[in-house]
Amino acid sequence: MKSKYIGIIGIIIVLSIVCVGIFADFIAPYDANLIVGTPFQAPSEAHILGTNDIGQDIFSELIIGARYSLLVGFITMCISATIGILIGVIAGWYGGVIDSIFMKITSFVYVIPYLPLVIILSSLLGGSLTTTAVVLGVCSWPEMARVLRAQTMKIKKKEYIMTLVAMGASSWFILTRHVSRELSPLIAYRVVARFKNAILAESTLSFLGLAASTVKSWGSMLYYAQVKNAFLTSAWKWWVIPPGLMISLLAFGLMLMSYSIEGKADPRLERTS
Repeated sequence: MKSKYIGIIGIIIVLSIVCVGIFADFIAPYDANLIVGTPFQAPSEAHILGTNDIGQDIFSELIIGARYSLLVGFITMCISATIGILIGVIAGWYGGVIDSIFMKITSFVYVIPYLPLVIILSSLLGGSLTTTAVVLGVCSWPEMARVLRAQTMKIKKKEYIMTLVAMGASSWFILTRHVSRELSPLIAYRVVARFKNAILAESTLSFLGLAASTVKSWGSMLYYAQVKNAFLTSAWKWWVIPPGLMISLLAFGLMLMSYSIEGKADPRLERTS
């Protein structure tokens, strides 16, 4: 199967979940914060996925949770990509002292274990949707910066780029018109991969109780299922499995997209597939 068809499947999966998040208020049968049934009610015609420990509709939580899980992932992706692109491209293009300073900062953040750092910062700053997204974004840019730096240094040595420099073209013109065009497939691949990792990281933090526990996200659903001992009852079938499947499905869709984009960024992978 060609990578472009795999990418189309990934796009369909991700866009379907995005549409669910956008129109969540119209799709969800109940207000996810209201008590609409008896605790631990099994799935029925009134409640497709049953209810949680206080009688809230789990299907409504699942639909609303898509919005907040996607929002955290999107904000994290934007912060991480912005920092990584700026530092990587500027360091790779200008070199010298700027490169040395930027890479020392990048190496310092890179060598710190990612998940422990995120857990420590989240516990210190408190769990909210914005805080979670900012912490994840600020801690996850070094890898992108290192890759873009190396690629920018490679592009800078190309003959037509050196010709533009010799003709007196400004760095801004070359970076925005030519270097950015060559880097765009690689940036797209890294951005999609960062989005996927952010979704998984937010779910991990929520499951550990370090994210916004008051927000209805898929991770917080798993957290409350664990805290309220859903695993000791049959409620785990309708309380744990659905959000777990949705997290996996979204990650799978993003993985397919990143695989397809990777083939465009590296033609050798496209030929191999």
